[in-house]
Amino acid sequence: MTASATDRVYYDPWDAALNANPYPMFKRLRDEAPLYHNEIHDFYAVSRFDDVNRALVDHASFSSARGAVLEIIKAGVQIPPGSLIFEDPPIHDIHRNLLSRAFTPRKINALEPKVREFTARCLDPLVGGDRLDFVKDLGAVMPLRVVSELFGIPEDYQSRVTQDGDKYVRTERGAQMTDNPDGPITDGQLFAEFIDWRIGHPADDLTTELLNAEFIDETGATRKLRREELLMFMNVVAVAGSETTTRLIGWAGKLLSEHPDQRRRLVDDRSLVPGAVEEILRFEPPALQAARYVTRDVEFHDSAVPAGSAIILLIGAANRDERRFGVNADQFDVTRAPRQHLTFGVGAHYCLGNALARIEGRIALEEIMNRFPDWTIDLDNAVFSSSSVVRGWDSMPAHI
Repeated sequence: MTASATDRVYYDPWDAALNANPYPMFKRLRDEAPLYHNEIHDFYAVSRFDDVNRALVDHASFSSARGAVLEIIKAGVQIPPGSLIFEDPPIHDIHRNLLSRAFTPRKINALEPKVREFTARCLDPLVGGDRLDFVKDLGAVMPLRVVSELFGIPEDYQSRVTQDGDKYVRTERGAQMTDNPDGPITDGQLFAEFIDWRIGHPADDLTTELLNAEFIDETGATRKLRREELLMFMNVVAVAGSETTTRLIGWAGKLLSEHPDQRRRLVDDRSLVPGAVEEILRFEPPALQAARYVTRDVEFHDSAVPAGSAIILLIGAANRDERRFGVNADQFDVTRAPRQHLTFGVGAHYCLGNALARIEGRIALEEIMNRFPDWTIDLDNAVFSSSSVVRGWDSMPAHI
């Protein structure tokens, strides 16, 4: 079911046609139904920046422990241990602290030469040609190589990681993750053979560190990660750690082709590139929403949301809220004054890899513009990927 901007206010996260360009409807939600209830699928939604920010911060009232995807919450899917993004404090904080040792400023900054090397390896073979696919040639390759560098994952695993991630994250047009015959959540067994091998062959990488790390769990016991927890850790970080940058690079190719004057400013003044990365992330976030389970009665705009409800926090709508970003919030502007957006979340679930994604995005743009200062996207042959989890491009070809 699709409603036009002249019809009633309606939002359905599985409506592929609506999600191809959800922003006119997001504006109507912000203005006309800041607390929206979808009676067909029985969920609530908030769309204004302050409301989405509030719910993301308040993990006690808006829980991730039953999943952060609407259909997973509605189906009552059992959440496996170690899923991290589907956890609440205190267990979430314990697991996050274990992973955070790989994302210190020193370690992330030390990765920058590798990010540039991997980017160059993707782009150099294309010099002298006339085509560049922002996703297939770079976005789907470089970020996963960087995450693999962190974990010590061999290169021959990387295509398997992509295939496994696609299997669970991607859906058929208009389908739900719970339609997947293998279930909506991976068990991480993809990494089982690698972990078993790494036990006997330790190295200076995050996998070895996690295998040996001792911590105090939520029961007060001192222990190491169980095998199933580590398998889920590996999968969550490998997929989530590359997905944001993959989508960012695809959107960068499209947006900067559509705004060649702004692209020229970036080519001429590289100090604008970090701000451009933020604007791309704000303007076209890889995830349009995050879902939560409501643990107690709450109110938005003098209306009640009862305990036991599912609610979606419309990040894509909040990122274009005029109340936060001004009257030109719906315009793409690489010179926009910095202001926090919600693409990486906020609070307990603030994206652990946000600094790495920003470095990858900056270096990708710099290295692309070093080689190809002008391009025109081939939208007729681009491949759009939409699900309730990610929104972006599986292919964004361009003439260079």
